Amino acid sequence: MPVHNAPDQLIGILRDTVVALVRRDGHDLSARQLGVFLTVYMSEGPHTVRGLAAALNVSKPAITRALDRLGELDLARRKTDPQDRRSVLVQRTVKGATFLREIRSIMVEADSAVRTVAPSVPANTESAARRAG
Repeated sequence: MPVHNAPDQLIGILRDTVVALVRRDGHDLSARQLGVFLTVYMSEGPHTVRGLAAALNVSKPAITRALDRLGELDLARRKTDPQDRRSVLVQRTVKGATFLREIRSIMVEADSAVRTVAPSVPANTESAARRAG
């Protein structure tokens, strides 16, 4: 489904989504943790630590730390690959699928709010910010 939002609208949706995630009860994720989470849930698997590190262009230890946190929150889990016991597979969880639905819901609400306000948003907020600051 194509996105028909202007860049400033997309930034507004991102901001509103992140703020809603931070304000909700429970734990919030760092940008890296959220990036790993979304990669696992939005792209076809199977996912490995090595594959996630390559996809996100970060080190394997950084992926491991992010997966540690996602595992603590039951948003993803690691399992030894039965085909290659040296490799670890990253699996989705029911709680993670629920969290993804929550993110989608927040983004839909944020998109509606941004579309309602959009006509009053300057076309180039970067230049408007430079003028103001």
